[in-house]
Amino acid sequence: MSTVNEVTGDQFTSEVLDAGVPVVVDFWAPWCGPCRVVGPEIEKLAGRIGTDVKFVKVNVDDNREIAMRYGVMSIPTIAKFERGTMVAQVVGARGADAISAELSLGG
Repeated sequence: MSTVNEVTGDQFTSEVLDAGVPVVVDFWAPWCGPCRVVGPEIEKLAGRIGTDVKFVKVNVDDNREIAMRYGVMSIPTIAKFERGTMVAQVVGARGADAISAELSLGG
């Protein structure tokens, strides 16, 4: 069972911006090769960190307005949100350890 749920535009505010814990958002698209590499790494990281951080993914093709609002120009982009604000992001394919280090997740 996946620990990383897909979030749509209607859910973004409640699932990401209003979340009571930090949220890592994987901005991706089904046609993106590097995104398919990052997906399992995000799953691995979510499994290691548990409930201290929430992990979601946003399909940029289906949710262009969210991607534009946060300046997502290339995918994969992995962003960390805290209390409704994007506080960090990494662009490009990375392994779980690198994502954790670059977003200061401690996992």
